[in-house]
Amino acid sequence: MNRFTGVDFMEFDSLLSEEERMVRDSVRAFVDDKVMPIIEDCHREGRTPLELVPEMGRLNLFGATIDEYNLPGLNNVAYGLIMQELERGDSGLRSFVSVQSSLVMYPIYAFGSQEQKDRWIPPLGSGEAIGCFGLTEPDFGSNPGGMLTRAERDGDGWVLNGSKQWITNGTLADVAVVWAHTDEGVRGFLVEKGTPGYTSRDQKGKFSLRASTTSELGFLDCRIPADAILPKTTGLKNALMCLNQARYGIAWGGIGSAMECYRTALAYSKERIQFGGQPIASHQLVQDKLVWMISEITKAQFMTLQMGRLKDQGKLKHFHVSMGKRNNVWVAREAAKLARDVLGANGIVDDYPVIRHMLNIESVYTYEGTHDIHGLIIGNHVTGIPAFEPPAQPEPRPAKPRSAMAGERP
Repeated sequence: MNRFTGVDFMEFDSLLSEEERMVRDSVRAFVDDKVMPIIEDCHREGRTPLELVPEMGRLNLFGATIDEYNLPGLNNVAYGLIMQELERGDSGLRSFVSVQSSLVMYPIYAFGSQEQKDRWIPPLGSGEAIGCFGLTEPDFGSNPGGMLTRAERDGDGWVLNGSKQWITNGTLADVAVVWAHTDEGVRGFLVEKGTPGYTSRDQKGKFSLRASTTSELGFLDCRIPADAILPKTTGLKNALMCLNQARYGIAWGGIGSAMECYRTALAYSKERIQFGGQPIASHQLVQDKLVWMISEITKAQFMTLQMGRLKDQGKLKHFHVSMGKRNNVWVAREAAKLARDVLGANGIVDDYPVIRHMLNIESVYTYEGTHDIHGLIIGNHVTGIPAFEPPAQPEPRPAKPRSAMAGERP
């Protein structure tokens, strides 16, 4: 496959600044030169390409919108374009950077003390340290307010009990941003690797995001110091603010996945000869699939660019993010299915990237808010009527929850 030159049907690039194009093109070259040669092997082996982390740090891909600690302070469109190009390479790689940036560095930067920021932002920004985000639990995904993990004050510290599941980078992380109920409401905590009572193990048997580490975290009478709390966290809304940061990046990432599937299907359709010596690109049914893909990619580009401009102006709302994540990941999912159709039998082998994107997008379709949950968020906004059942958050259970690491598999 030749170097990627982009998918631009309606002069999208003309709306980007020189800096935004330069950032995108540098990440595009990194993906072509460093990611593409190894990503299929990583997928087969089920391993995170950690050898790429130092280079991603040098490229300032972690915490790219932060303008302190020698980080570049890019605008949100440039950040989105980074996510687009990384997911064009692989959803797992984009997930790694998204978690590091939006779910670890962002909450430390936004809600942490000066000491916490000084300690963690520089090594996380360089890739010398890796972080993870512990919100989802074995029994609570779409309803994070029902979490059972609890932190109790004890002397000059806290005691943490509970479990988290589906945690990207969990066993790799030097620090985990963990959300727990307290007597003061939901608060965020920084739990360092090696803390007694804190355990992690990898999720096995994945057919999706195989080039990403997905883990379970357990906390069994895990004692953490008083200064482990993120002091500016005041409730579940802070965790949801982090998720909105990540969902924004996912909306851009979906475009990258769809672009790679479209590019592959278009090239293959011109090369595959059938029925009297004609390329299958000459068939109406094949052209219809390609037209759907390029049309939806184009629409997604302009919607997501507007999201970025609104975010830079401080006007982006959570329901805008829900629409972007919901639409663009759905487009990526459908594009992968159509590209697999165009490739026929070759669509199921990893000589081509389509089946890997098709498998990966199944996870992206579900995590950070499912397609249906984001539909309910948008529906709530346009009608003014919440359709969640039940609409109210359940009260946290007072009983001390078991740790996923302490007994049988949840």
